[in-house]
Amino acid sequence: MKRLLALSVILIVALFGCSSGSDGDAFPTKDLEIVAPASPGGGWDTTARAIQKSLSDEDLIDKTLQVNNKPGGNGEVGWQYLKDKDAHHLAMSSSLIVTNNLLGQSDLTYEDFTPLSIMTTEWVAFAVPEDSPFESGVEIMEQLKEDPTSLNIGTSPGLGSNHHLAFVQAAKEFGVDIPQLNFTIFESGGDEVTSLLGGHIDVATHTVSTFRELHEAGDLRIVAIASEDKVEGLEDVNTWLDEGVDVVFPHWRGLIGPADMSEEEIAYWDEKLSKLAESDSWKQILENNEWESYYKDSEETSEFLKEQVTKYEELINDSGLAN
Repeated sequence: MKRLLALSVILIVALFGCSSGSDGDAFPTKDLEIVAPASPGGGWDTTARAIQKSLSDEDLIDKTLQVNNKPGGNGEVGWQYLKDKDAHHLAMSSSLIVTNNLLGQSDLTYEDFTPLSIMTTEWVAFAVPEDSPFESGVEIMEQLKEDPTSLNIGTSPGLGSNHHLAFVQAAKEFGVDIPQLNFTIFESGGDEVTSLLGGHIDVATHTVSTFRELHEAGDLRIVAIASEDKVEGLEDVNTWLDEGVDVVFPHWRGLIGPADMSEEEIAYWDEKLSKLAESDSWKQILENNEWESYYKDSEETSEFLKEQVTKYEELINDSGLAN
């Protein structure tokens, strides 16, 4: 009887140990994946691979992490793929997770996923040809307030993008008749720049990094940046806030997971990504890519996305794009 009782105690202890979560059962239990919902080389892909590299360099995870490209539908293909996965699979996100739905291009919203982080931002800039008469963003908006059809405005990759809506936000502050504005849509910032240099458009809006080198060379002129503070190395360019105009527009990228992630799984990614955001390797990646840290944890990201929905919905309505 004593021997049987001892064996029973050992069995109970063993079962308790398993059920309480041994190292072998703790998340993650298999290899990890970040989905870049676009082709290789773009912003989502570059950011996903930067996260992959820095997590590895800092030895923050003990599982293999792969980046897989799932292009199509402004992120739709990749995000639909993520919906059917578990917490070992994440995907890059940006404003399109909000605007696709608001524009009637997708049934998905950020609420179909678990917001995990915002990692980086690039700031939206406004640029003109070197020989343009406009010296500031304010001068452009004053002209458009007087005649909204008088300038040809370049943006990419489409109406409802961050670059387009940043222009809409600035125009709104000046009381411009926004639906009357003449936008020319380009597939990429590179196409915008070519058209701007060729004198085919009067003003273009894209990220600071798209225009910086040509601004420094004197080939075009950045006249305003929608950042909270002056951008390092471009102290000669005023922000909209410097001009007394309440416009701040981050071009952010972050990570989402599938719906119904457990507290343990969310806590795991909060821990790893917060350490990543403070690491030397990540700070070097930010500098190399001319990105700025914009880190927010899972709780902060959820609140941020709620605010973004309100902001984008108002701007899309103002632009005349609402369904």
